[in-house]
Amino acid sequence: MKTGAALGSAAFFALAPGVVAGVVPWALTGWHVGSAPGIVRVAGAALTLAGAAVVVAEFVRFVREGRGTPAPVAPTERLVVGGLYRYVRNPMYLGVATTIVGQALLLARPVLALYAAVFVAVVATFVRFYEEPALLDQFGAEYEAYRRAVPAWRPRLRPWAGPP
Repeated sequence: MKTGAALGSAAFFALAPGVVAGVVPWALTGWHVGSAPGIVRVAGAALTLAGAAVVVAEFVRFVREGRGTPAPVAPTERLVVGGLYRYVRNPMYLGVATTIVGQALLLARPVLALYAAVFVAVVATFVRFYEEPALLDQFGAEYEAYRRAVPAWRPRLRPWAGPP
């Protein structure tokens, strides 16, 4: 099952974050660089790399811990609550948003900051009206306990230790 989950996750990675944080920013900017101070560019590079690292790490977690993929069409067998999920319920979405904001700073392209805001609004709506109800249906009380303990968007200061 892990091989199938890994292959499915890799395909979904290319289709979802690959398009959202790669193809669309390229389409909006052509990777043309605007004018910004060096410190802004350095901060942008750091955010881009950090956001991408989060997305990759949590995709791997879905395969290892959840035995599935982040894709709604091939969900995990188990609720994923380890790693960054102990701090915040949506680290992958936050990682993608961070990557886009980082690109906005790195390239000095305000259109990417606007795109990041639209991405966050769309994702928050998707999470609220599709993903959370689907997880509640699939995992029931386990997800409800997790949802009560771990914030959706603003990370906890201390990791959640799991159900008592």
